[in-house]
Amino acid sequence: MITISLCMILKDEEDVLDRCLSSVKGLVDEIIIVDTGSTDATKQIALQYTDQVFDFAWIDDFAAARNYAFSKANMEYCMWLDADDVIEEKDRLDFLTLKNTLTLDTDIVMMRYNTAFDDDGNPSFWYYRERIIRNDQSHPWQGAVHEVITPNGSLLYSDVAICHRKLGAGDPDRNLNIYRKLLAEGRILSAREQYYYSRELYYHQLYDDAIEAFGVFLSLPDGWMEDKIEACIMSSKCYMLTGKSDEALLMLFRSLLYDIPRAEVCCEIGDCFMKTGRFETAAFWFETALDCQMDYRKGGFILPDCYDYIPAIQLCVCYDKLGEVEKAKAYNDKAGEYKPNASAFLHNKKYFDKKLKSH
Repeated sequence: MITISLCMILKDEEDVLDRCLSSVKGLVDEIIIVDTGSTDATKQIALQYTDQVFDFAWIDDFAAARNYAFSKANMEYCMWLDADDVIEEKDRLDFLTLKNTLTLDTDIVMMRYNTAFDDDGNPSFWYYRERIIRNDQSHPWQGAVHEVITPNGSLLYSDVAICHRKLGAGDPDRNLNIYRKLLAEGRILSAREQYYYSRELYYHQLYDDAIEAFGVFLSLPDGWMEDKIEACIMSSKCYMLTGKSDEALLMLFRSLLYDIPRAEVCCEIGDCFMKTGRFETAAFWFETALDCQMDYRKGGFILPDCYDYIPAIQLCVCYDKLGEVEKAKAYNDKAGEYKPNASAFLHNKKYFDKKLKSH
């Protein structure tokens, strides 16, 4: 069995830290806590689980803090978590199985990161993250914001999930302010930094600025394919929110330059055509979404509902608008197979029961 150091960077996390650390109790071999300036009970809570609590002066650089935390690790592998992450009970046994079977020729374990959930508690947004990294100093963190260890070497993909269970919004301006500080200092952003800077502008509803920033990113030759596809989707949203529906649609089609259509893209295209009343064309794209295969190994963000429930429920709407009631009902039934408790499915079910009885 390999050994694991859990390495965390924290600041003012008293509301969630005990939940996080109790969820990994018995799974890791040591816990390294690096505090970046807490003024609450974070350090006191951490000391209940480990005596390895260190201070690190915050310098607006997440990678620097994480590298410092990793430098304190003594085990064969390092693992990172944020304070609002948990390993849920159903994943604990699988985690131990992973730990028991992992061999030292693996450089990085990519694990599922569930970051949003539907009303039934099922993941509605997830992607793979580098989670367990061999402790040999050859895999440094990079990036002042949205820090990353570039996956390289021998990778293992695991379906053991980490669940991101936020309780509060945190500081919504922190990341954008860091990027603005870097730019003010004359920093030329890397492709990845430019991409995430563009996202921050979008989150702050600075849509014209975001369109321009995404355009810069898309012009860079070294941008990651998955980020370019996502940049097209987010640029499209910006255009739509500023009343430029044609540009929004063209940006979605631009994503097809980079790879085969993702269900996420097909659903966005379908939505664009629905908004303009072109239901037959919209149905084509939602049917295409249903035919798409989820390929998690490409590493991009995944919205599982775009591969089943969303296109099915939207096809129900499209065919009802086109007067094909039986076909619309069939797609609503299909949507119900995916999410039997979804309010839209249940509403439509009553609608079709009443409509078909009247005929």
